[in-house]
Amino acid sequence: MTIRHRRSLPVLLAITAPVLAVLLTACAGPAADDGRAGGPARSASVAAPTAPPATGPPAGAPAASPTAAGTLLVADFDADTVTFVDPQHGAIGSVRVGRAPYAVAAGVDGRAWVSTAEGVAEVDTRARTLNRLIPLRTATGPAGAGEYRGGGMGLALSPDGGRLYVGVNVPGKNGTLEVIDTATGRVTGVAPVGRRPFDVDVSPDGREAYATGHDSFDVTVVAADTLATRRIEVAPYGTEGGLGSWLKPHYAAVRPGDGKLLLPFEGERLAVVDPHTGQVSVEPMTANTHQHGTTLAPDGRLLVVGSGPITKDDRGPSLTVRNPDGSERVYPLGVPHENVAISADGRTAYVTGGFTRDGSWDGITLVDLDSGATHRLEAGHRPLGIAVL
Repeated sequence: MTIRHRRSLPVLLAITAPVLAVLLTACAGPAADDGRAGGPARSASVAAPTAPPATGPPAGAPAASPTAAGTLLVADFDADTVTFVDPQHGAIGSVRVGRAPYAVAAGVDGRAWVSTAEGVAEVDTRARTLNRLIPLRTATGPAGAGEYRGGGMGLALSPDGGRLYVGVNVPGKNGTLEVIDTATGRVTGVAPVGRRPFDVDVSPDGREAYATGHDSFDVTVVAADTLATRRIEVAPYGTEGGLGSWLKPHYAAVRPGDGKLLLPFEGERLAVVDPHTGQVSVEPMTANTHQHGTTLAPDGRLLVVGSGPITKDDRGPSLTVRNPDGSERVYPLGVPHENVAISADGRTAYVTGGFTRDGSWDGITLVDLDSGATHRLEAGHRPLGIAVL
């Protein structure tokens, strides 16, 4: 395994200027949008087929039958829709929600929430219809597409379902965390957070929200009652590369037992963040690949999406299954992926093929967590966020 000792700076210095310009248009730092929904062109090396039009009712029309428990809901970053997916058979319908949807959070009351460039969509998951589109209070410019578009990114529901927290990207500036009352659909507060809040999480007791700032190497702790904030730097490789660094935080998971945040880096280091003390400890990981989405299984296993190599010494895309004792199994995935959710019984992982950089594909990989066996399912249009209904 190649250990990256503050790797970003020496790697970037060794690259010629034209190649460096291409690299910096991706996960490392912001660049101009190319105008198509989803941003950078997809890699020709990904041989996954394009998903067919979703069966079922037209976007916004009443569903023919109630949505079954266990149905997947994915955010179509290359479209203005979310797609409902039967994990056995594929897409069963879609709903128009707004420009470039990013993340999904599902409640227990038959509603789901979707962050978009235009605001936050509230979806009736039983009828498969759009209830309303809630505008954001933060000014982010015209609604656009692509990886660096302004608008809603990470989002999470409070444990009681009464509040929704959405991270808002303001291009070229620090972001905000907006709080939405889920009963009224109104924004009730705004707190400053770091740049490009990829992910938002909530403490088990609902007293704090956590916004992961991708481009500012940090987690912002936001008090639920006062919206007071504290910044915790999370940079196990350092910050020397700045916006050009690949070694930034992406997604986090909150460990229920002690409330600590788990942030994977490069398949080599797991940053364990104590949000109360601000202390960050680092544990070794084994996948040796650029990592994005995370989730926790009911039994405490941490699932981490490895999106693929960023240097010649890295390994390919994978799913890491990390046990509470720190031991890991790494299952190859073959093509890039972005985010992950887990079935209610904890036996199957659903990994989205959308990916925020080039190399995305229109589908989901199902991973048997006992055997590592995989099955690809065509679903959505560059699916990023995912939730199990």
